Amino acid sequence: MNAMAGEQQFLAHVVGSAAGPAAANDQARRAHLHSQLLQLQAWQTTLQQVLSSAFSPEPGIQPSHPLAQQAQALHQQCQDLQARWAQQWSALQPARSLAQDFEQREILLVFGKFNAGKSSLCNFLAERFAAQGQPVRFFHLADGAVVESDEPLREGATETTARLQGLCLDTGLVLLDTPGLHSVTPENAALTQRFTESADGLLWLSSSTSPGQVQELDELARELRRNKPLLPVITRSDLIEEDEVDGEIQKCLRNKTEANRALQEADVQARAQGKLRQLGIDLSVLRSPVSVSVHMARSQPGPYPLANAGLLRLYTAIAKVLAPAQAYQQRKPAEVLLHHLEENVQCAIDTELLPQLQRLQVALDQEQERLQHSKAAMLRAAWRQTIPALPGLLERNADQSPVLCAQVDALVRGEIREQLRSHLGG
Repeated sequence: MNAMAGEQQFLAHVVGSAAGPAAANDQARRAHLHSQLLQLQAWQTTLQQVLSSAFSPEPGIQPSHPLAQQAQALHQQCQDLQARWAQQWSALQPARSLAQDFEQREILLVFGKFNAGKSSLCNFLAERFAAQGQPVRFFHLADGAVVESDEPLREGATETTARLQGLCLDTGLVLLDTPGLHSVTPENAALTQRFTESADGLLWLSSSTSPGQVQELDELARELRRNKPLLPVITRSDLIEEDEVDGEIQKCLRNKTEANRALQEADVQARAQGKLRQLGIDLSVLRSPVSVSVHMARSQPGPYPLANAGLLRLYTAIAKVLAPAQAYQQRKPAEVLLHHLEENVQCAIDTELLPQLQRLQVALDQEQERLQHSKAAMLRAAWRQTIPALPGLLERNADQSPVLCAQVDALVRGEIREQLRSHLGG
């Protein structure tokens, strides 16, 4: 396949991915998605109702009693957790809104360290789409809202991208250019993390000078566990060589050799697999790395540099990522809610609420055992207090059995009440 045909095929694939499933299938999918959302929401509502009334003060136990204090602490923790969950769900609103803005498109998050060539690659793809007469739309995010732009994405050798920016390629694909997960600016790294939830797939860019720094995947472990496809892209696969031109030594930019690129791709593949195993992530999310040089592709007119610089292989790799990305995009509303319930709600219950609840259960078991011992002790104490008074009662009421029985009963009950006050004051 020649370069122009390969590029046309990629463009057609991106445009075709926007068409989505047939109308009948889409209607059934939406109905199924709506049903899933209702089930998740019902589970959350029931949980909140239970937690709202759990461990509220009960009559029969004094507020100062240790059991009452433990129960009150649990009750307060339930209220605090619900407030935290509401804040965490609210924090997802920017990512959810972004996903809704591009509901019919797959969103690929382009991430990596600054100076990995993220903006350059995004702009190059935009240039190729525009050159083929396909619509391209640039934007950036301001306060979580999408702001249209006529300018291409900011590029720079230093960390100039202080905002999340992106572009729409036709109607089928959105590329989000991040300011860098390992940003020297904490605000930039936090900005990236806020919007990872909106992504359907991940392009992991690293420069060929230090390709595949797998510690970067730690920041994306959460998204990878959600089976979002990961495509490693080795950028800047070129080098400067000296050549003699008209008797003068000049520096020339050249592609790295195919053998060198293949070695780097294999190395990144192996180390990425090792990292995913360490993180407990299914290796099926990982796609084969692709080595490219945007600079070389731009350096010469015509289609040849596309193939020579690795861009046709990149087209093919992105096309293969779009199918699983589209599958995720179609179920994303339920996925986002499910992730919130699993990672925020269920995790807090397991790690914070249940241990405290288990401690209360231990205290209750200990108190019940103490009460069993107290019961016998109270009866013995009441008996010891009652016995000395019996001879006098018998002497005074020996011939009046009903009166004697009533007085003994009153004496015993009085002693038992005194023991109850002493042992069960709380």
